[in-house]
Amino acid sequence: MSQLGIMLLVMLALWPISVWRNDPSFIDSIWPLGFILMALSSAVSVGTNYLVQPVFWMVLVWGLRLGLHLFTRWMHEGADKRYDALKARARFNVHLFVLVTVFVLQGILLWLTSLPIQNAMVRAEGWAPFERMDGFALAGLALFIVGFLFETIGDWQLARFKANPDNAGKVMDQGLWRYTRHPNYFGDACVFWGIYLVGRAGADPLWGDGAWTIIGPIFLTWTLTRWSGKALLERNLMESRPDYADYVRRTPGFIPGFPKRRDP
Repeated sequence: MSQLGIMLLVMLALWPISVWRNDPSFIDSIWPLGFILMALSSAVSVGTNYLVQPVFWMVLVWGLRLGLHLFTRWMHEGADKRYDALKARARFNVHLFVLVTVFVLQGILLWLTSLPIQNAMVRAEGWAPFERMDGFALAGLALFIVGFLFETIGDWQLARFKANPDNAGKVMDQGLWRYTRHPNYFGDACVFWGIYLVGRAGADPLWGDGAWTIIGPIFLTWTLTRWSGKALLERNLMESRPDYADYVRRTPGFIPGFPKRRDP
């Protein structure tokens, strides 16, 4: 069975949980775990030894950390309001609408984003540990580490901020959030660009051996900045938090940089 078919079957199996709980937002915690599944199923499909492929360990560490974080957040905070807004747009049975627009769509997009991972696992046959690591791959590993730290530290700082009752209704502008409005999204993008580079270790950097799978990190970066990530979240925050407009004015939107001074 193809990796896309596997991913869609998993999403179909998870959909009844959203019907039972009337809340599909748990799917966010499944998203990172899906990449681990794509890595394992790709390796098994061609009989490669995934344990010697650096990309497998990168995906495993990133996916388990983020999946646990998102599941814990869902258990603590409950349904995500973005999914409530999505359900309100249903023009037919809401659960079938969620099946199509959340579960099936996310399955397809996860498969698309994971193309560099699938390619890396197929190329893993015959590897010795880090045998093919070249300059591009080492740069990718460094990029992955930077992204993982940004995402992990940013999530931790935001969780601590939210846990303080005195911060209710306030805008998080401390720590990494002082230098970018979305350290977690920036980190996520770096992680996937790093995985792409490491997965193509030893290959021609511009052509061959899955160069076309660059559409995975390109799509993820686009969705984080223009579609369901930064753009959607900021529209909601601009409406719900009056101080957010000032935060937007003085803080870089995605790539970290020094904040502008506040108006006197």
